[in-house]
Amino acid sequence: MQSLLVSTIAAFAALGFSAPAAAQTTAPAAPAAATPGLCQAGISKGARKALVELQAAVVAKNAAAIPGLVAAAQAVAKTPDDKCLIGIFQVNAAIDAKDMRGVATGLEAQLASGSVPAASIAKKYEALGQMHYDAKAYAEASASYERSLQLAPGQSSVLIMLAETRTKQNRVADALPLYKKAIAAEIAAGRKPDEKWFRRPMAVAYEAKSPLAYDLARELVVAFPSPTNWRDAIRIYNDRSGLDAPALVDMYRLARLNRALAGESDYFSYASTVMGRGFAGEAKALLDEGFAAKAIDRNKPVFKQTYAAATVKAAGDRAALDGQAKAALASPAAKQAMVLGEAYFGYGDYAKAAAMFRAAQGKSGVDAELANLRLGMALAASGDKAGATAALALVTGPRADIARYWQAYVNTRP
Repeated sequence: MQSLLVSTIAAFAALGFSAPAAAQTTAPAAPAAATPGLCQAGISKGARKALVELQAAVVAKNAAAIPGLVAAAQAVAKTPDDKCLIGIFQVNAAIDAKDMRGVATGLEAQLASGSVPAASIAKKYEALGQMHYDAKAYAEASASYERSLQLAPGQSSVLIMLAETRTKQNRVADALPLYKKAIAAEIAAGRKPDEKWFRRPMAVAYEAKSPLAYDLARELVVAFPSPTNWRDAIRIYNDRSGLDAPALVDMYRLARLNRALAGESDYFSYASTVMGRGFAGEAKALLDEGFAAKAIDRNKPVFKQTYAAATVKAAGDRAALDGQAKAALASPAAKQAMVLGEAYFGYGDYAKAAAMFRAAQGKSGVDAELANLRLGMALAASGDKAGATAALALVTGPRADIARYWQAYVNTRP
């Protein structure tokens, strides 16, 4: 409790509270205030004596006498500054007594006096909330933060701490919108939120198995598009969404573009999945990249064997694609064009991939959602932001979240 008291005094001193000065014989010396002259200029003659006596008791830490002296001062207080000063003395006495509820009572007295701007009291409630939070008194912290927001809505620092408090209370459904509101308020104030403001709610949502984790993950990578953040964002989706092999590949392709593949498991899973779908050339190119970056060891049996198989199956594959493309374009069915579009994509030939996906859209048997998704992917990878955005916006249903991840990538492109 001693450390809590020290932090309490320090926090309130920074917001305009300090220990009251020694009693005067003529007029009370008000504590230092956030605004020069606050609660001092308008002290009435009729209340002066009662205020001096109350101040003296607070300085002397005469806890037994303070309640009666507060009541006596309140009985003769006439001006807003009389009432404000009583509130200041109440706060200082409550701090000495380690009485956080008493601090709130004093703050309300100051607010009711009309001498202190609501925004100033709001900051003091924020400090009180922090002290309750540090003491793990989360119900009290919540009440203080809520009061601060009532007095001064839209404070991003208070919103983020109220969100943290809700998380500590296991009220995740209430916490997540508060995190998002805090981020929005910070941006509206012309400031870029700290990266942890995005990462923290993403982790909270992920642990709670909330679908909001996907939205938060995308917001993180748009604000801070680092390979590490992309990897975490994609893993959150991959781990929770139960993707089939084609969808998993689409997310791996996104990770590859963002240099977000890391570790043996990422490379092996990606390579083995595309091999299983018949895209040996993509598997070989991927493993070549991993070897060059020293992200994986080409001498490890699992990679040595996979690479050898991919090399054999990919032999002549790239050279044959253009001939196969002519047949696919002439076919009334969409299937071959879709397959060749993926093959071109795996080789990094995004223009030809996009052409195949566009062609597939006018053919029989086409899955329009998938064709739009893959077209958006190819255009995004090629740098056509407008075209990618238009195609991805058409994706609905079960692939919509994948399209939103790709749109996040588009939003980070220069």
